[in-house]
Amino acid sequence: MPATGPAVLGPCADPQLHLRCPDLVMSAPFDVHVDRTSLAGHVLLRAASSVNNLGAGPLELRAHRRGTGGWIVEQAIYGRGGRRHLFESDGQLVFKFVPGYRYGHPTIGGYSYWKFRQVAAFQLWTIDARFRTVHLARVGPKVDYCLRDLIRTHPTARSPVDPVYPACSQNPRLHRDVLGTSVRWSDVYPDEYPQQWIDVTGLRGRFAFVMIADPRDALQESNKDNNASMTYVELPSGGIIGHGVGLPAP
Repeated sequence: MPATGPAVLGPCADPQLHLRCPDLVMSAPFDVHVDRTSLAGHVLLRAASSVNNLGAGPLELRAHRRGTGGWIVEQAIYGRGGRRHLFESDGQLVFKFVPGYRYGHPTIGGYSYWKFRQVAAFQLWTIDARFRTVHLARVGPKVDYCLRDLIRTHPTARSPVDPVYPACSQNPRLHRDVLGTSVRWSDVYPDEYPQQWIDVTGLRGRFAFVMIADPRDALQESNKDNNASMTYVELPSGGIIGHGVGLPAP
């Protein structure tokens, strides 16, 4: 399923602005395996995930609270000479509790964090003989991400050597926040982390485990046609039969 070329939307398409826009590309789900112990009576297909910024500029979100209500979120995109341009986003921050259970590891303390809602989507699709997605079979619970500089996964001269965007805040009274992922850095979560799965109970056959960046189109990017990546699996065994990276979302 080849990409059809970059779909450039919004301000990133304006040549007068000379913007250095981010470009979010999910890694294909990795460390994929079947988990039959976390939820009694259920079979989970677990995987690690990585949201990668392969664009010319950082993904940066600046948020402030409206009194005790919701958040106003703006995306900062930098232009020539480092000038910051702000664009309103309809995305929201959520103070999300993350339980301490870690699959295959000792349980740790549970904590709440400010995360950006629906940065990614986990989906399971049926596929045909040519590995094309056909029908959406299941979805996973993981949608919210910190957006941080965790690992410098694709280093180039343009990517900062040290992290710029830290781990997400745990302060429930926070009124201003900045989240982001620098150029050629990634926000990575291991397979044992909570919600890194899709419930595949009762399914048999060949499927695509699809991870999609920005499924609600809340972020400005230089390319919208490479946000999805997938790992092809056999169920119920969990055997891996292929990968696809940087594809249009199904």
